[in-house]
Amino acid sequence: MNAEMDVGTNKKAFQINLDALKYGTFAEIGAGQEVARRFFQVGGASGTIAKTMSAYDMRFSDAIYGPSDRYVSRKRLQTMLDHEYSLLLERLSDKIGDERTFFVFADTVAARSFKEHNESHGWLGVRFQTHTHSEPSEIIIHVRMLDEENVEQQEALGVIGVNLLYAAFYYHQPEKVISSLHENLAPGRMEVDMIKFSGPAFEKVDNRLMSLQLVSQGLTNAVMFTADGETVQPAEVLHKKAILVERGSFRPVTYATNDMLDGARRKVLAESAASEEELIVLMEMTLENLLSEGQLNHADFLARVDILGALGRTVLISKFGEYYRLAGYLTRYTNKMIGLVMGVPSLMQIFDEKYYLNLEGGILEALGRMFKGNLKLFVYPMVDEKTGEILSATKFQVAPNLQSLFRYLVENKFIVQITYFHPEYLRNYPPDALAKLQSGDRGWEQMVPPEVMRIIKEREFFGYRRPVAA
Repeated sequence: MNAEMDVGTNKKAFQINLDALKYGTFAEIGAGQEVARRFFQVGGASGTIAKTMSAYDMRFSDAIYGPSDRYVSRKRLQTMLDHEYSLLLERLSDKIGDERTFFVFADTVAARSFKEHNESHGWLGVRFQTHTHSEPSEIIIHVRMLDEENVEQQEALGVIGVNLLYAAFYYHQPEKVISSLHENLAPGRMEVDMIKFSGPAFEKVDNRLMSLQLVSQGLTNAVMFTADGETVQPAEVLHKKAILVERGSFRPVTYATNDMLDGARRKVLAESAASEEELIVLMEMTLENLLSEGQLNHADFLARVDILGALGRTVLISKFGEYYRLAGYLTRYTNKMIGLVMGVPSLMQIFDEKYYLNLEGGILEALGRMFKGNLKLFVYPMVDEKTGEILSATKFQVAPNLQSLFRYLVENKFIVQITYFHPEYLRNYPPDALAKLQSGDRGWEQMVPPEVMRIIKEREFFGYRRPVAA
């Protein structure tokens, strides 16, 4: 065990043990009682811990928390927090509630099995009072454990559990809570891909911004939230589903944005066995796109997300500048069809070798990674401004040395042209719409769907400028 990591973590646990105000329960399922062990190990735990438990046997777990179809899940974690917190108040509130603030720490984890190399992940949460007799607040996170050995995963779990509990008690800024989760852990050991703050201590917290912080602070490569703004762990949404992803700036969403997606959706449903209910549609924004002005603009980010939410879209925020990295991420969750929706200009970039100078195998390695699963590119046509002709996915020219490779991908339907589209939408470029709405030119109103126009006007998004009266 790394001595520096051990000392830093134990120092936090000891400080909590010496805090006469904090008192609570630890309930841990799977991977041992690694978090509670830290508090017993450093001493003084009798002043902090009311109870520890591990309902490791599924039958015991069901008897305590009720039956569950998935034991490592957000639902199970929530049941654990509910049950243990109710017991804590019932048994101790009248006795010591005037002098103590209560908390429950819970986790349910699937660590590396000795039988097989399964997905190692878990849910951790803390419910806590900020002062005596107050309504509780809560932080829950989902983690992926990246160590190869079971004992190392348990060790890392203990560290991040102590970090979460310490941050909940002593850090009042959610951004600080997030940045502290990796303290005393070496890079590459633990990924946090979902976080949710709730309760009176976090009334003004927008969990979509907190999801963005997970990516920008380097705790994960991608986060997801639904149209209603609910933060979700990607596996909850993507597991064994067909997936369709459109990447863009969405600043703003235009008719072409929706037309592109609709044409690709028709193709996916026709070419796969997926039903409408089995197809997940994602609108993806990269961190690079969000940082295009040099720094994160939270108002601008939330404007884009609010518009996508009004259209009923699930949003993915990622650090995957290259499409092959996005493809690798998505194939982690499903073996069904994955469709990446793009325009011809993006396809041109994919076949530009300069973007793969960092790969030993160059463009061949990138395309090999991209198409190793059941993935297809669905390509929306564009207008050739020089000739006025519509340029489809199969008509544009690639470099001579790549023509055979390109033909192979087209002929084997890895690259599919979108044939159902509205020609009148092809020139609905988001930068043009943005320039018009910022200058007071009402021409942008004909470039975006009615619900998008309404929300931009009502909330004055993207620097919207009202037209000057004649």
